[in-house]
Parts: sequence; structure tokens; C-alpha cells
Amino acid sequence: MTNQDLLKIAEKFGSPVYVYDSEKIISQYNRLTNAFSKVKNLRIHYAVKALSNISILSLFQNLGAGLDTVSVQEVKLGLQAGVDPSKIIYTPNGVSLEEIEMVAKMGVQINIDNLSILEQFGTKHPEVPVCIRINPHVMAGGNTNISVGHIDSKFGISIHQIPHVLRIVENTGMNINGIHMHTGSDILDIEVFLYASEILFSTALQFKDLEFLDFGSGFKVPYKEDDIETNIEELGEKLTAKFQSFCKQYGKELTLAFEPGKFLVSEAGKFLVKVNVIKQTTSTVFAQVDSGFNHLIRPMLYGSRHEIYNISNPEGKERFYSVVGYICETDTFASNRRISEIKEGDILAFKNAGAYCFSMASNYNSRFRPPEVLWHEGKAHLIRKRETFEDLIRGQVKMEFTPEKAEK
Repeated sequence: MTNQDLLKIAEKFGSPVYVYDSEKIISQYNRLTNAFSKVKNLRIHYAVKALSNISILSLFQNLGAGLDTVSVQEVKLGLQAGVDPSKIIYTPNGVSLEEIEMVAKMGVQINIDNLSILEQFGTKHPEVPVCIRINPHVMAGGNTNISVGHIDSKFGISIHQIPHVLRIVENTGMNINGIHMHTGSDILDIEVFLYASEILFSTALQFKDLEFLDFGSGFKVPYKEDDIETNIEELGEKLTAKFQSFCKQYGKELTLAFEPGKFLVSEAGKFLVKVNVIKQTTSTVFAQVDSGFNHLIRPMLYGSRHEIYNISNPEGKERFYSVVGYICETDTFASNRRISEIKEGDILAFKNAGAYCFSMASNYNSRFRPPEVLWHEGKAHLIRKRETFEDLIRGQVKMEFTPEKAEK
């Protein structure tokens, strides 16, 4: 996908607009499966929350992937996209027993992460296979908001509570068919991941009828040139050896599962915006664009970095700009960033816009959410229309008020 392709997309579909490159998604999927090619039974569950458009889910279904879901709505999206329910795992946090029961009836794999729901569900539905999400108490991840395996995390059942789990399983007669963990996102040190895997293996030995082990994800992708990333190939080699050794010890060939989201779609995405105003103050030159944190909140929420380049003038002389949005709050995408000279009307492209961009977008300031376009086999395909005013007021109910009479 060239700059000219992107400019044509912006011209055809308007700005702002999200663009995803299917070729990059496919290459990332193949890279991950190749890294673990020596594992006999490998299952990749794409994390729907990263990018939930049903055309993207359908693409993963076509590649042979399953889905990792966290809500009944994501499960329904997966089914709508044509994914077999047996390839969907449902890992909620803090939801009601009623929602879990609703999902169980759809035939997907249930994953439970707290003792209360485990006991309630096991008592009522001992025949339904259940996976257990453990908390290994390992701090990992690029930001405290995305580190979920540490001791203070709300996620998972503490490894110190495994005796309680075993007692519930014995009392209810329920079937535990999988053990799951997820330590966090943007993990660089694979030794931390391998250390956590030993905890998972040790826990798994206490359950006799397992079918799979789920290692979550958290693989870091590069956000800028020469940026460091998770060495998937090295992790694949080392974790495969550990997993094969465990299977021999367990006496059974289990399935090894992962739940990547960002790793598969982040680099495939570009977010295109138009520069409305160049505003120079005494100390800063602002490039004010036709978007804001209502469309791309990650820099403001996580402090994440998105490379920004001027596709209207890619070879221009570089100058320093602060790229900001049109929301009536501080929504700075980049401060004093070197970008090819920008003029009003130019189109800027944000890299790494495939994960947690549209899926976290909102209608703040009553702005419309942008369209989504999939670049597939050399053509641009609209996979979500731009919202309209009718979309904005859909579901709202206008009350009629009796005019207030002024007091005499």
C-alpha cells in the first residue's frame, strides 16, 4: 500500500478514515504460526477487542484462526462472521453469571477467572467444560494499565488459591479442560514470559483432564523505526521445547493456545487525517487535524507513540510540529515531532492504527466515528460506513416538556 494508494483512499472515502492492510495481517499470522510450527496442536485465538470489524474477523476465520472474546457481544460478532463456536474462547472479567450462561449455550469455550462464579457455574452446569484463568503474580507489560498478571490485578484466580479451585472442582464434579494466563501487553523480556509459563505448567499438573494450555499474548510490536519488539522466533523455539517437555510429563499431547490482538493487526493499520489549520504560537507550530482522541485515544490514555508522516509531501523538508486534534480538551497526538513540511489540506498518516483505535473510538463532542477500509488484493474495500447524524441520535428519546410559566 503506497502513499498514492492512501491519498486515493482519503479522496474517495474522506477523512478521517481507518485503513487496514490485509497482507500485513496475514504475514503477522504466518510469522506467529511459523514460530511455533513444531507444536503439534497449535491454536491462535485472535483477540477481538483489538479490532472487531466482522470483515477482519472473517479474514481470521479464513486463515484458520479462532477468536478470543470478552463479552457476549464479541461472541455474537464472531458467530456473525462465520467463526465456528468451538474455535471461540470467552474470557470475561466481572460479568454476571447470567451472561456466562448465555454464552455457554452458544457452544463456545468458557474461561472463568474468579472463585465465586466458578462455584456457581460448576454447581449449576457441571457438564460444561470450563477453562480457568490464573493470575501468576508476574508483573509484565509496557504500562500499568496493560499489566494484568501482577498481585494487585483484578484479573485471574491467584495461584495461591488453587487449593480452593480444586475443592470446588471436587465438590461440583465439573470438568476443567484448560488453564489460561495473561500477564500483560508489550512484553519485551521473553524470560519473564518463560518464567510465567513454568507457573502455568506447575498449576496444570494439578488438573488431570486438560485439553489445552492458553498463554494469552502480550507480544510487543515496533512503534517507530528501529524500535525493539518481542522476539517471536526466539520465544517460539524456547517455549516449544518447554511445552513439549511438559506434555511428556503430563502424559498427553495438549493444545498450545495464544490470544494475540495487537501483534496481528497493529502494524496493518493506518489512520488518515486532514490538516485543517497550521497555527503558530510564540513557541510551537501546531498542525490541527480533523480528528481527536475521540478517534485515537491511545496517546492520551497510555502515552503510546504513533509515528506520523505527511503523505501529501513525503519528501519535503522536515520541520517540528505538534499534531493536535479538534476536540475541546487537550488532545495532543505528538509534541515537537519532526515531520515533512505540512500545509493546510495535507493528509497525515498515523502508523500502528490497527489495534485499539476504532475499537476505543467514541462520539465525544457529538462527532461521527470514521469509516473503515480494508486494502485487500490491491483494492480498497469499505468495511464500515462513516456515521451520520441519524446514527448519532439513534436510540435517543426526546422528551416533550410543558413550557414553564413565569411566576406573577
